[in-house]
Amino acid sequence: MDETDTGAVARLRAIAHPVRLRILSLLTAEAMSAAEVARALDLTHANASYHLRQLHDSGELVVESEEKVRGGLAKRYRYDASREVADRSQGIDDRVAYARATALEVERRLLEAAPGSGSSSDLETWVPVEAWHRALDLLHEASHLLHAEARPAGTPGTMHVSATTTAFTMAGGLAGEETRWIPRREDLR
Repeated sequence: MDETDTGAVARLRAIAHPVRLRILSLLTAEAMSAAEVARALDLTHANASYHLRQLHDSGELVVESEEKVRGGLAKRYRYDASREVADRSQGIDDRVAYARATALEVERRLLEAAPGSGSSSDLETWVPVEAWHRALDLLHEASHLLHAEARPAGTPGTMHVSATTTAFTMAGGLAGEETRWIPRREDLR
């Protein structure tokens, strides 16, 4: 992302908020109106509407449908995680804001964690370019799998899960075009 790309910066800033991260997660499985989001996340209708507008205006949400409700028009929003998104790899202030919002959301989820299986990892190390690209492929595949299989909250036969990944290159090692990673197209299905 070029820091002069105001659209990309706006998208990153729009999602760098714990409530908006929760909304994106919620709308991965089904389209919902502001009233439904408000009920699901225990927000006021006005607060849910505001956050939905911010996410929609930044290109993070699509309007799936519109329906007449008590003389008005209610939009049903959806998050399509399979679409092409802007590269969010530049702009340190925006990346830090996103990381802080994500950390707050992960903390909230951990406080609600149930006993069971899970995985957690933290690592700062040096690896060959091929190992890095393979790791990114696997993380990308796992993320797309979970987004594609998301179901509405409380669907029978499903489990409530949380998955957060952050992986990036550090300064001081190889850089440039020979280290650039491009997602495999088959992972985007």
